[in-house]
Amino acid sequence: MNAYTSEQLRNVVLLGHSGAGKTMLGEAMLFASGVTNRLGRVEDGNTVSDYDPEEHARTYSISLSMVPVEWAGTRLNVIDTPGYADFIGEVVSGLAAADSALIAVDASSGIEAGSELAWEQAEARGLPRFIAVTRMDREHADFQQVLDSMRDRFGVKVVPLAIPIGAADSFEGVVHLASGEARMGADAAPGAAPDDLADEIEMAREQLIESIAETDDELLELYLEGEELPPDRVAEVLAAAVAAGDVVPVLPVCSVSGVGVRTLMNEAARLLPSPLGREHELVDGSCTTDADGPLVVHVFKTAADPFVGRLTFMKVLSGVLTPNANPHNPDRRTNERLGHLFIQRGKEQIETPQLTAGDIGVAAKLAETMTGDTLLGGDSQGERVPGLPFPEATFRSALHPRTKADVDKLSSALQRLVEQDPTILVARDVNTSETVMSTIGDAQANIAAARLEKNYGVEVDVTIPIVPYRETVTTKAKAEYRHKKQTGGHGQYGHVIIEIDPAERGAGFTFEEKVVGGNVPRQFIPAVEKGLVETLPDGPLARSPIVDVRVTLLDGSSHSVDSSEMAFKLAASQALKQGFLDARPILLEPIVRLEVRIPGDRVGDVMSDLNGRRGQVHGVDTEGDYSVIRGEAPLAEVQRYGPDLRSMTAGRGTFTVAVDRYAEVPVHVQEQVLKELQAAAEA
Repeated sequence: MNAYTSEQLRNVVLLGHSGAGKTMLGEAMLFASGVTNRLGRVEDGNTVSDYDPEEHARTYSISLSMVPVEWAGTRLNVIDTPGYADFIGEVVSGLAAADSALIAVDASSGIEAGSELAWEQAEARGLPRFIAVTRMDREHADFQQVLDSMRDRFGVKVVPLAIPIGAADSFEGVVHLASGEARMGADAAPGAAPDDLADEIEMAREQLIESIAETDDELLELYLEGEELPPDRVAEVLAAAVAAGDVVPVLPVCSVSGVGVRTLMNEAARLLPSPLGREHELVDGSCTTDADGPLVVHVFKTAADPFVGRLTFMKVLSGVLTPNANPHNPDRRTNERLGHLFIQRGKEQIETPQLTAGDIGVAAKLAETMTGDTLLGGDSQGERVPGLPFPEATFRSALHPRTKADVDKLSSALQRLVEQDPTILVARDVNTSETVMSTIGDAQANIAAARLEKNYGVEVDVTIPIVPYRETVTTKAKAEYRHKKQTGGHGQYGHVIIEIDPAERGAGFTFEEKVVGGNVPRQFIPAVEKGLVETLPDGPLARSPIVDVRVTLLDGSSHSVDSSEMAFKLAASQALKQGFLDARPILLEPIVRLEVRIPGDRVGDVMSDLNGRRGQVHGVDTEGDYSVIRGEAPLAEVQRYGPDLRSMTAGRGTFTVAVDRYAEVPVHVQEQVLKELQAAAEA
C-alpha cells in the first residue's frame, strides 16, 4: 500500500440502518478501486468487511471493520459499522476514529431509525456528512422521494450532488450536477445527460447552487443578481461548506452493479476533509492533527485475531508513530513495545513502516493497552484523550457454566470478551451467586455466549437473572425453640424465647437482649446473636436475605452440663425461622430509576407500557423532537426492557437504569413470585 500524507487521508465512518447496504457499499468501493477482482455478497458470506463466522451466520455486521481504499490520490479509510442497535458500541468506536461520515439510506425504505440515529451521532460530533442513497436497483426505489423526506427531516442543507438516470432495473447512470455530465455504468463513462431529465436536472442543480451560495457572501450576491457563478469558486466554496457541515451532498448508488460508486468515491476524495489541522479535545487541553506535533495516539477498538492475537486499533491524532516508538500509556502507567504496525483491511494486516498524523492502523499483542486508552510520545506525558461515550448496557443475562471445566475457564474468557467489547459488563451478584452479563440487547448476549463457546471453549446456559429479592416482616411475633438432643454422654441443650419486630426500611438487622435472672447465661448470648445473624442470608419465605428486622432475646433456659454455644446458635436460628413466618412476612424487590428517551409521538405508548410494568412516571421533559420520561419501575419488570422499547419506538428509544431502593412486592405479585421460586427450587 502506498504512503500518504495527512492531507491525502480521508477517514470516513459508514453509518446507517441495518440492511441499508453499508457493507455492500464498502465492498463495491474495493472492487471499483481494483483491490478485489470480484464483488462479494453479504448473503454469500464472502465480503471483505464481514469476515466473522457469526456475521456469516446472521448475514449482518456485528463488528467494526476497516476498508481502506486508494482512490484519486487519496486513501479513503472507510470504517464499516453495524447498523443493528445491539452493536452501537462499535459505532461509537468508529465515530471516534472518523473525520467525516457517509450515511447509507435505502432507496426503497427511505429514512429509518438507523438513518436518524446516524445523522444525530454525526451531528453531535460535528462530522461533515455525505449521504448515499443505496440500492437504486431495487423495486420501488425512489431517489426524489427519499431526498425530499431527508430535506424535510434534516433541513435544506441536504442537497443532491448527483441524480439518477433511471431507477430499479433501468438504473444505468447518474448526472453530476456541478458539471451537468452523465456518468454511465460502473465505469462512470462520461456522456450527455438525457433530455427527458432536463427539468429534474435544473431543479436539483438550483437546490445545490442555492445551498452553496448561501454559505458565501460573494457567491450569494452573484446568485441574487442572476449572474453566472464561477465554477472554480463554486467548487472551492462547496468543499468548505461540506467541511463545515453547511452542505450535505446526496448521491445515488447501486453497489451490486457499481453504478454511481465511482462518482461517490470521486466526490468523497475531493470534498470530504482530511484530518490535517483538526483539533482534538484532551482531558487537559487539546491537540491538533499535525505530523510535526507531539505524538498522541487514541485507541478506539480492541479485537482478537485467531492467528495474530490481540489487535489494537488506533488513530494517530498528532505526530508520527513508528514501530520502535515504545509509547507511554498514561491510563495504565506503562510503556508499550509495538514491534510492527499494520493497515487493517477486513481481516488482513498490511505492514506499514509508520502511521502519520491522522492515519488509522493496528498494532498486535500490546500487553496492557485497551479500548479508549491514549498512547503518548516522550514529550506528551500527562495528556489523555477522553474516554469513549459507550451507552449503558441494560439487558441482563445470567450465565450458568455447564461443567466444572467451564466454571474454571469462565472468568478469564469473560475478561477477554469484555476487552474486545467494552459495552459488555460482567458482575457477580452476591445475593443470588449468579454471574450476570449486561449487554445492549438480546442479539449481543446470544453472540457473546456463542463466542465464549467457539473462541474459548466455555459452554454456558443463558437465562434471565434471578431477581435479588429480600424478606422482612410487617408485624410483631414471638417464637420459642428448645434444642434438645441426647446421644449418650454430653447432650445438647439450648432454649430461647425471642420477639421479632419490623424495623424501618433500610435499618438492616438489630439484636437486643432483655434476659433477667440469668436464665440464658451471659456467655451464651453472643452465640444466640451469631445464630440469628447466620440465618439472615437464607430467609424462610423465599430463601432471600432477611432485612429490616429487630430481634429481642426475652428469655430461655439452660442446662449446667449439656448447654453449649452450638446448642444456643441452633435454637436461635430455628426460633427466628419459626417466628419470622408468624410475623406476616413479605418480599421486598429492587426498584430502579428510569430515564427513557423516545420520539415525542411515542410518549403515550411508552407510558402505558410502563404502567403495565408496575412503573411510575415522575415527569416528562422535551428535548427537541424527543421526550425524556423519568420514573421508576421494579427491576423484575425491566431486566430485558431494551428490545421491547425499541419495538415500540421503531428502534429510536433508549433508556438508562439505576437501582434506587427496595420496596414491598404487591400481594398478588408476591404469590406468583413465590410459586415460581418454589418451582425453580424443585426443578
